[in-house]
Amino acid sequence: MLEYNVHQGVGKEYVVFLHGIGGNSRIFGKQLDIFKKSYNVITIHLPGHGKSPNIESYNEEFTIDLNIREVLKVLDHLKVDRAHFIGISLGSVLIHALLQAAPDRVKSAVLGGCITRFNLLSNTLLKMGDTVKNMIPFMWLYKIFAYIMMPKSNHKASRKLFIREAKKMNRNDFLGWYRLTPYVKSTYTSVQERASHIPKLYISGKEDHLFVKSLDQDTNGDPSATKVFIEDCGHVCNVEKPREFNRLALDFIYKNQGVPLRKVQ
Repeated sequence: MLEYNVHQGVGKEYVVFLHGIGGNSRIFGKQLDIFKKSYNVITIHLPGHGKSPNIESYNEEFTIDLNIREVLKVLDHLKVDRAHFIGISLGSVLIHALLQAAPDRVKSAVLGGCITRFNLLSNTLLKMGDTVKNMIPFMWLYKIFAYIMMPKSNHKASRKLFIREAKKMNRNDFLGWYRLTPYVKSTYTSVQERASHIPKLYISGKEDHLFVKSLDQDTNGDPSATKVFIEDCGHVCNVEKPREFNRLALDFIYKNQGVPLRKVQ
């Protein structure tokens, strides 16, 4: 089972936090204490992160679907039927996959730095990385992508945090996640069809230059989606602009407490 922590807070509502590649619950350091004042908080370390099983420990192909099943195992173990979800970067990608696979488990979703697909530049970079990934230390590759995704001086804190925490991963785990990048687009394919009734809040920095334009275009048809693009902010918006992120996320979840379970067609 994945490593998790339950931060017992107030009330009956649960909020689940999902981190990005190379991250861990530390990236939510500016959220946890505040959210615990109003909610029960669950942080989960994805495979290959923290003390969760490494990717090679699974006796099956490492896929996005496997990750969703692992997250749901934690909720089942804790007897949490439905929860609010907050994700950053890859965490938001997995929330999209969850909305497609098990929308009945999601009360609402806050998707920070979300990725719906890769543009020409990011696709080119990923293909170049795929070519050299077995020739160079994986942290070189991670650092290159971190600087390309978060190039500005105001992105420095989040960039350093991600690089520091990624050093705790091993090479095989990082490359296992890297091999999932071509499947990111598939996680959003039927979200609007399967989960159009579930409230979603997309929070991105206006400077999240690789992903924000595609995100804006792809989510236009979702009647339950609200989008906020924060000024002077890059990819890891909860780290760069924690006050704005917390205010938006808390207000959104508060409004969607006790959302009734609707039948999913």
